[in-house]
Amino acid sequence: MKNVILARLSTIPVPGQRMDLARSGMITERDISIDGDRVVVSVNVPDGYAADLAELKALIEAKLEGLDGIGTLLVVMTAERAAPPAPEAPKLKKRPTEAPGPDMRPQSAAIPGIRTIIAVASGKGGVGKSTTAVNLALGLRSLGLKTGLLDADIYGPSLPRLMNIAARPEIENDRVLPIEQYGLKTMSMGFLMEEDNPVIWRGPMVVSALMQMTREVDWGALDVLVLDMPPGTGDAQLTMAQQVPLQGAVIVSTPQDLALIDARKGLKMFKNVDVPIFGIIENMSAFVCPHCGETSHIFGHGGAEEDARRLGVPFLGAIPLHMAIRETSDAGTPVMVTDPDGPHAQAYRKIALTIATRLFPETDED
Repeated sequence: MKNVILARLSTIPVPGQRMDLARSGMITERDISIDGDRVVVSVNVPDGYAADLAELKALIEAKLEGLDGIGTLLVVMTAERAAPPAPEAPKLKKRPTEAPGPDMRPQSAAIPGIRTIIAVASGKGGVGKSTTAVNLALGLRSLGLKTGLLDADIYGPSLPRLMNIAARPEIENDRVLPIEQYGLKTMSMGFLMEEDNPVIWRGPMVVSALMQMTREVDWGALDVLVLDMPPGTGDAQLTMAQQVPLQGAVIVSTPQDLALIDARKGLKMFKNVDVPIFGIIENMSAFVCPHCGETSHIFGHGGAEEDARRLGVPFLGAIPLHMAIRETSDAGTPVMVTDPDGPHAQAYRKIALTIATRLFPETDED
């Protein structure tokens, strides 16, 4: 199948060169990923490439359209021309701990139809960020807000499992249609890849895929798009923070000191690119034994609340370490769906209401 795809793409000449896409090295066999009828083609755009990238992408899609064995096609361009910074854009204030250099942030642009965008982030993995993002998005939906959820973790997408989605997205008029589940519009790289297959991509390919999933998906009219950010503070996180017009960020951490150290790094990254911090959530805050009723603070207790107070940001609330949250997440039926009136759902809904009132001051608690 890869040979057939390469043969088709070898008929596309590279502007200004006497060779085609395949011979130029812009697309090789290892840049083609196939999972069943889902195909991802990564294009290595060299520095100084003068032709229109959108036109090149359209040519590739046209060559592969209708090819037997391809049900869903994603073409990832590994280089994108960032819009020039706006003349009035404020410069970052240099801090003593920051490396010197000019502010090279690209200008972010609004996504048509989406009123507000928030990021749910963490400094490290394993703190329950994705579970929190899913239940917060469902909490916002329960308040009557039209909500979408984008799983921006390319290397470890968890949305298909958390939302029990096995379908693949359809493409209509060159736009990807998000998959609707539990009243949310959702998109994830996991919809295009098999669960056990790793994504082995270079950094620019990840950034380009994130931009395509954000801007080339037909989200329709949304009040809120929740971005489940990849853990850490690397290139992908920084690009999303710079190129997507975020209204704010929510930081998720456990009370453990090691997790809080990394959470502070994530918080400072958003502050450095002028993204407001809506607050910190302490996840896995306490464990109540279902047999004896004794409360155990397995990861410590109150650390995130203390950090929020010290850093001058809101503390949004604490989510317990409870079997029901874990079981419903693994089953793809989040606690906000299975037990919407239960205490855990109420905790998520309370946090969602706090965020909603920050996004839309007119939001009524009733």
